[in-house]
Amino acid sequence: MIGFTLKTEIEQKIGNTPLLELPNFSTNTVKLFAKLEWHNPFGSVKDRAAYWMIKDAEKRGLIHKNKSIIIEPTSGNTGIALTGIASKMGYKVEIVIPEKVSEETKKILKALGATIHETSDDLCPRVGAGTDQSIALAKAIATPRPDIYYMPNQYENDANFLAHYESTGPEIWKQTNGSVTHFLTGCGTGGTITGTGSFLKEKNPRIQIIAVQAQKNHLLQGLRNFEESSMPDLFKRREEVIDEWFTATNEESFNMVKELSDKENIMVGPSSGSVMAAMMRQRNKIDRGTIVGIFADDGRKFKSLYLQQNVFSEEQYEKNMIKAMHLSDLSY
Repeated sequence: MIGFTLKTEIEQKIGNTPLLELPNFSTNTVKLFAKLEWHNPFGSVKDRAAYWMIKDAEKRGLIHKNKSIIIEPTSGNTGIALTGIASKMGYKVEIVIPEKVSEETKKILKALGATIHETSDDLCPRVGAGTDQSIALAKAIATPRPDIYYMPNQYENDANFLAHYESTGPEIWKQTNGSVTHFLTGCGTGGTITGTGSFLKEKNPRIQIIAVQAQKNHLLQGLRNFEESSMPDLFKRREEVIDEWFTATNEESFNMVKELSDKENIMVGPSSGSVMAAMMRQRNKIDRGTIVGIFADDGRKFKSLYLQQNVFSEEQYEKNMIKAMHLSDLSY
């Protein structure tokens, strides 16, 4: 773990998330499992990357408690994770987010103490030169004051990769007793898929690593489409780990959100619906195997989106949240 030791109660809760079989989607010969990343203290897979990036910056002397301000462009989960973890560790946080991010996400960021800067950018930053207002604004704020501001830059920071190479991958290998045959996750920065995928490939080169991207002009917070959005440098450095790509539509992703609620009593975020759609397609292509997908976050931040897109009525949403299994107690 980059040579450091967990200390605080929050830090001790990061990682070691449950791996849940989805029996109503599995068959006798193909088993489907979901890695429930909302069991991290601030509710998503991004807790891992946020913690690794903060600790790496501390180790290299780039930030100092009660002095440095961490600023980061994000579509939501990384901002929540950075704000929650960094504030517990003695840092102020400023977050740059696209205005289309869900209202629930903005409220959580504010409740955690983040200063928020909104842009009219796309839902997920494009990264390409001249096209990403979120990254450009964050850099414009941080660059003149390097003595105060530090931008981890999840799109380039190898600590993002290492978080998953050193934690998510080993956890999945251990939890499946080495039986995993296919690994799927949604793609944004590329840290989760390249880190986890690289570890799993080292254990068994035959494991298939499947990347899930969103359709163009999508509503799937946390995912990107790499035809309209440049691939981050972090992703490019290890893109060869990917065996196959799946492009998820808004419609099939939202349909899977509803189906998971109906059949498994779990409420997931839209990117998890995308991953589930890809897992089902993979299940139907193979005769035997163990498929593991990352469910990045749950449905608690997406009520307004789900009502707007008619995924659930308000009554259905509230009822499903009450009966939802495997929800965690979050730190916000």
